[in-house]
Amino acid sequence: MNLTGKSTARLVLYLAFCAAILLVPSVLDDAFLLNKYSRYLVFAILAVSLSLSWGYAGILNLGQAATFGLGSYAMAMGLKLRTVPVHTGSEGLPDFMVWNNVTELPWFWAPFHSMTFAILAGLLIPAAFAALLGWFMFRGRITGVYASIITLAVLVVVNLLIIDQQRYTGGFNGITDLAQFEVAGFFFDAYSATTYYLVALCLCAVLLLSLAVTRSKTGMILQAIRDQENRVRFFGYDVALYQIFVFSLSAGIAGLAGMLYTIVMEFASPTFLSVPLSLSVVIWVAVGGRQSLLGAAIGALIVTGVQGALSESEVFLESWMLIMGGLFVLAVLFLPKGIAGAVSMAVDRLPFFAGSARKSASNVMKTTETAS
Repeated sequence: MNLTGKSTARLVLYLAFCAAILLVPSVLDDAFLLNKYSRYLVFAILAVSLSLSWGYAGILNLGQAATFGLGSYAMAMGLKLRTVPVHTGSEGLPDFMVWNNVTELPWFWAPFHSMTFAILAGLLIPAAFAALLGWFMFRGRITGVYASIITLAVLVVVNLLIIDQQRYTGGFNGITDLAQFEVAGFFFDAYSATTYYLVALCLCAVLLLSLAVTRSKTGMILQAIRDQENRVRFFGYDVALYQIFVFSLSAGIAGLAGMLYTIVMEFASPTFLSVPLSLSVVIWVAVGGRQSLLGAAIGALIVTGVQGALSESEVFLESWMLIMGGLFVLAVLFLPKGIAGAVSMAVDRLPFFAGSARKSASNVMKTTETAS
């Protein structure tokens, strides 16, 4: 199959996936299940964000949960200031501030009275945070395992900072008792089909936007940096600039996922910035296929779905974590390129596609010989 054919087939697969997840509420009339599936779709967005930086630029961010958590807290702050009076103190102070003897709303909370500001903050603060961190790392040519360690360390620092500043963040308890998210008069109840559609549409938009980025010239350069960083630098490209760009874009998408997770879960918690969650994202992407955005999303849906089914089962209540670990080991051993890689290899071995691939390669060779 030639490159144009592959691109068309890839787009069709992405659109089919989007259509499938958007049809779920039409065949499912269960508020609890819709809420659960909404959570899974949020995790799929988070997996796509990591696939974009790890699979296409070679930047393994072990602290992806940091930007996810920042987006979550930004949305929670906006919704907390709109909550009903019973959950606030005098002059609308959040309840946990009252308990900690705070008498005046902090200056950095005040702008969150505007939901527009809260949404922009949930996108831009994670992106700016990643850009600043990326500037120090990539300008200093820190890559590979060292960059991964730095991102993990930053995640731990941010998590401890959120917990320590209990007066302003709610500490271990997080930010709870939130108002419903509202846009233009539409209320998004966490257990409604409206919220499911919101999350599903965001996932579709993220997938198609990320696909467009990877298919662009910038995306090609990022993949070249992933494979041969020094060679790309030799050709005069500012490698650090491209790395900062994809690192920030990935963080912004993670921030979006964090905001949606707060809407779905109706609270924000330090567990959203935890090391276990961040490492779980790596597992989802590895299982789905890190060099496939759609594969990463499907990997997140499969792993979290199986995890949810096992953890809720009385039979596997005590052993589900062991089973999940075993499944991951098997996936790494037998599917080194993830589910997407295995499917791609299987398709390429089919007679029609294999013949098309050989024909395409032959045409490339002929063109090269003619040019010579």
